[in-house]
Amino acid sequence: MKPTEARILLTGAYGGIGEAAAAAFFGAGAALMLSGRSPAKLAAQSRMLMGRTTGDRPRVEWRSADLTSTADLASLASDAREWQCNVIVHAAGLASFGHLETATPESMARVLQTNLLAPMLLTRALLPHLRGLPRAQVICVGSALGGIGLPGYSIYSASKFGLRGFAQALRRELADSAVLVQYLGPRTTRTGFNSREVEAYNRATGSATDDPAIVARSMLRMLEDEAPERFLGYPEKLAVRINGVAPALLDGAFAKHRRSLPALPRETSGEAGDTTTRTDSFPVNP
Repeated sequence: MKPTEARILLTGAYGGIGEAAAAAFFGAGAALMLSGRSPAKLAAQSRMLMGRTTGDRPRVEWRSADLTSTADLASLASDAREWQCNVIVHAAGLASFGHLETATPESMARVLQTNLLAPMLLTRALLPHLRGLPRAQVICVGSALGGIGLPGYSIYSASKFGLRGFAQALRRELADSAVLVQYLGPRTTRTGFNSREVEAYNRATGSATDDPAIVARSMLRMLEDEAPERFLGYPEKLAVRINGVAPALLDGAFAKHRRSLPALPRETSGEAGDTTTRTDSFPVNP
């Protein structure tokens, strides 16, 4: 789809990747409906983008929404339909990093709800509208960790593997319609949401990171060339392919990653040798 024909609902609009994507889409001529939790941040982002408008009609709107709220999702879908959205970009997300045993049930549920269930519910709500259009696209912004499972990312990978499976299955389900479902898998991206532990892990393992602008350009390219799936970065793209064919072959390749995980903190619980710890999820795009 040409950007000038796109009316894009962008979730996670003011996150690291979302902000870069909004600028890229808007600069290419797309109309935008920005979505996120904070009205103040969305209003400021909208004003900044609108300052670049050269036409007679505004091309940026915003709606605040909590993607874990059923009511907010329904309201956002209704507004997007009325606005005649023809592209959904699922860029909102939460990340979770650390040993599985340190995660709380609540944080695990938040990650899966935000990264997987919310895109599924929002797509479902808008699908009857999208089916009635001459052309529509759903772009799921996942992660390379939706194709490779790394130590420390069991929860996050589960959400992104799920998102990739959702995009793949729905794309095939809608193959005889005008709705295209796509999956973009960036590798680690430099955003303000990455914790110090994640940054230390990346340094220790030699993981390359990309600027959000690189991801945004790939997102814009995906809108235009309508590629069904794309992963970013080398060796990540190669690892995804190997993992898809023979995942056990890569099991021994991540010993450094396993050793680079944060140490398990100890808390005395009344019995010698008993250790517990806790880590919570933190926002990231993606």
